[in-house]
Amino acid sequence: MALRTSQGVESKTKLSSTLRNWLPILHSSLGDLEEAMSPFVEGNPLIEVKSGYEENFEKRLPKKILYGQGAKNSQTEQIEALTIAKKSLYDVLDEQMDGALFPTPLSMKIAQSVIENLDEDGFFEGDMDVLCEKLDVSEEEYEKVRKRFAYLDPIGIAARDVKECFLFQLDGAKISDEGYDLALKIIQDLEEIHSFASHQDFAEALKVIQSFRNPPGIEYFEDSNQIICDLMIYFNDDGGIEVKINDAYYPAITIDSNYGVEHEYVTAKIKEAKSLVDALDMRRATLYKVGLMIVEYQYEFFTGGAIKPLTLKTLADEFGHNPSTISRAIANKYIACERGIFAMKEFFTTAIDDDVSNAAIKEFLTILVKGESHTKPFSDMKLLDMIQEKFKVKMVRRTIAKYRKQLNIAGSSERKKLYVLGL
Repeated sequence: MALRTSQGVESKTKLSSTLRNWLPILHSSLGDLEEAMSPFVEGNPLIEVKSGYEENFEKRLPKKILYGQGAKNSQTEQIEALTIAKKSLYDVLDEQMDGALFPTPLSMKIAQSVIENLDEDGFFEGDMDVLCEKLDVSEEEYEKVRKRFAYLDPIGIAARDVKECFLFQLDGAKISDEGYDLALKIIQDLEEIHSFASHQDFAEALKVIQSFRNPPGIEYFEDSNQIICDLMIYFNDDGGIEVKINDAYYPAITIDSNYGVEHEYVTAKIKEAKSLVDALDMRRATLYKVGLMIVEYQYEFFTGGAIKPLTLKTLADEFGHNPSTISRAIANKYIACERGIFAMKEFFTTAIDDDVSNAAIKEFLTILVKGESHTKPFSDMKLLDMIQEKFKVKMVRRTIAKYRKQLNIAGSSERKKLYVLGL
């Protein structure tokens, strides 16, 4: 009996040690996994860790993900989104710093200054007084060089604001002289765009404006968020759906169990190392199970349908953990599939009450906005009334505003302007 108790305590201690390691490792993103492991690796001479970041992510992706039918993004877009590193906006601009537009050392210095003072959207945000003083040039000289960026790719880069960004793009647009004149007026007074609707060239001008890039650096947003996916979900050649852990990016752990010295310290360090390996295996197993559940509950999404309401509580009950633990577990985790890359949390919703998820509320909100009058869009209060009547729940107006922002739906007054634009 005493022996069983001793074994039970030892087993519980081992499990607790693994769990202590497992939680921070599970909660970290795949990109931060090695950093999360460092506290368990430092000070342990028996562990050797080999990084999992030595190959291109694209080469490790199943072809079904890269070349799958019905994908949301084009093949090129998918590859760019899944690749670990690609040219940044600054690299692309640097490559265009030639003698044609910037022929003198001074113009080159000003151009580099412009690039260094672009915000994350690609707009120029530099303090002109400070920059001109630093380069010992006049504002006129600086502006002359900055405006040459209108001839660089991406078009619209280095503009001061949306209006100037559109003006940069208008100069190179294919449009009639009459359409150009009207587009110019519209851009200069975007807030009153509806007042131009009766003009005979409005349709042509509007079509051109709608084609403009905004913000100018939008193509390069992915560079600031390099994503490594934990899971890959795709249909195999037999038509079955597969869930694959992206374990090629997991760091490889080697334990030197033949240290050559029998000592209590060595024995303890070997146990710690094995516990870390167990924790990594638990991370794989946990996320794989999450992937299987996502496929089970969201199967229609992977065949082209919409994401269904699914609460974190459902997942937590399946695992026997607290919803807050599950919430942290899926944070900063991503899934690559034939429709693109998606944050794992997008497949789950929190509950408004026991019967209504916020996904159902959001879906109904989207339906309401799609069917609203273009001349008199619904206010947030009106949307709130209709949602409360539909679902028999009590909510506040700011929740509707929050959901709108999450769904990228503008306010009623802004939507009215967008309807005139045809957007």
